[in-house]
Amino acid sequence: MEFVDKKYKMVSSENFDDFLKTIGVGLITRKAANAVTPTVELKKDGDNFVLVTSSTFKTTEMKFKPGEEFDEERADGAKVKTTCTFEGNTLKQVQKSADGVEITYLREFGPEEMKAVMTAKDVTCTRVYKIQ
Repeated sequence: MEFVDKKYKMVSSENFDDFLKTIGVGLITRKAANAVTPTVELKKDGDNFVLVTSSTFKTTEMKFKPGEEFDEERADGAKVKTTCTFEGNTLKQVQKSADGVEITYLREFGPEEMKAVMTAKDVTCTRVYKIQ
């Protein structure tokens, strides 16, 4: 896992506002989220991993053990059940909200960039991050 402990800075974002609307994020939070350029870093802590997403708006940490479901509070405050797994150099994160909506995040880590594809219902958002 050569991508652990590397920082990736967002360089492009496509369809993020529609994605946020689909998962129920309010207007003010969407505006703030669309205005920032976050950095993502995946760290290893014993048997656990920590995905840190930081920006001038907010920093979140998601600590997980691959394959185990856990309670997560999204950046917008919504509470979800989440499971993360690795498939090669791809981190797959599946969130299930109380209303039954399932959100899938596929983060593909490469030597120069990380591509995040997020899907909820029929809406897909793609964000590309370059290594720092």
